[in-house]
Parts: sequence; structure tokens; C-alpha cells
Amino acid sequence: MSKTTRVAVYARVSKAIEQTNENQLLDLRRYVSDRGWPVYKDYCDDVTGTKDSRPALNELMNDAKKRRFDVVLVWRFDRFARSTKHLILALEEFRNLGIDFVSFQENIDTSSPLGSAIFTIISAVAQLERDIIAERVKAGLRRAKESGKKLGRPRVIVDAARIASLRAQGRSWAEISEELGVGKGTAQRAFYSLPKNPRGKPPVND
Repeated sequence: MSKTTRVAVYARVSKAIEQTNENQLLDLRRYVSDRGWPVYKDYCDDVTGTKDSRPALNELMNDAKKRRFDVVLVWRFDRFARSTKHLILALEEFRNLGIDFVSFQENIDTSSPLGSAIFTIISAVAQLERDIIAERVKAGLRRAKESGKKLGRPRVIVDAARIASLRAQGRSWAEISEELGVGKGTAQRAFYSLPKNPRGKPPVND
């Protein structure tokens, strides 16, 4: 990386443990200062848990797609990623965009030969995990099929004549769907599949 490398700094504080992300930022700012890298922007989130919304991270990913910086610097993997899967997907997206990734605590830099090798290993392990899960699902489906189990959602039985009767009473599709416990589209398809009478309307049976 050259001294003109633009750096996006990401920090996240876990409210359950820390009060501020300034400790992370001190280490990260010292890191970029030692390398003479200009900081494009600090992206900071103040959230707890893996499912909380992270507006700063979302903004960082959007700016990455616009190639507004050349490298993403984080304090530690778990400060950046919600999960291993999220980390791998983000790293793959950065690589496709030509953006490097540096983790300060783990001393990982994807622009270096060692960092690139470690990323390749992590990606391979993640792919192996996905393949194992997929094979388990397929094996489960094969066993279910061999034991005579019917796969997929059970077929919904719809009383088309009842639907026609309710429509004749002036009931709305929403009311009919709620009463019969079926979706609006299902009710409509059943209604319009009824044989037409000479006047072109489905027959109504009370």
C-alpha cells in the first residue's frame, strides 16, 4: 500500500461491556499514523449483540461499493462482523472491489502474502462448512423420501363453493381469507376456478 492509500476506520462498542469506542480508535489512529495513511472516515457504531442494526457499518459497505477508500481497518474481527459467515462475505466483497482489510488485534492484512493465505484458509473452511450443511440437508431429504414421508407444505383444501357464497353476501376478500384461514390469492384462485354459468359468473351455492 502506498501513502496515498485511503483508509476507512471502523469501530464498534458493545454497550454491555464498554462505554466508548475511543480506546479502539486510539490504537487504529496510531496504526494509520505510523504508516502515513490518510483516513477517509471513521465509522463508529454503538450497539450490543449480533442482530442490532449497525448504521455506520451499513454506510461503510455502501461507500465501499463506491470505492471511496482503499482499505478497511478494524480493531478486531468481532468488532466488525456479526458472525463468521458475515465476515467471509464482507471480505469476499472487499476483495472483489479491490479493497484490502486489516484487523489490528489479529495482525491480519489481506494485502500481505500471509494475510491473503489466511483469508484463503478461512474461506475454504467456511465453504467446507456450507458443503457439510448442504449434504446433511440432502441426506435428510433422501431419508424422508425413502421412509415414505411427503415433502413440502401440506396442500390446503379450499371450499370454493363456500367462497362463492360469501362473495354473494358481499364479503370482502380480506374477510373471506380470515374466516377460512387461507391467503387472499388462494381464495381468489379457488373462486375463479369454479365452472362458469351461462351469464359468465361462478355459481353460488348457499
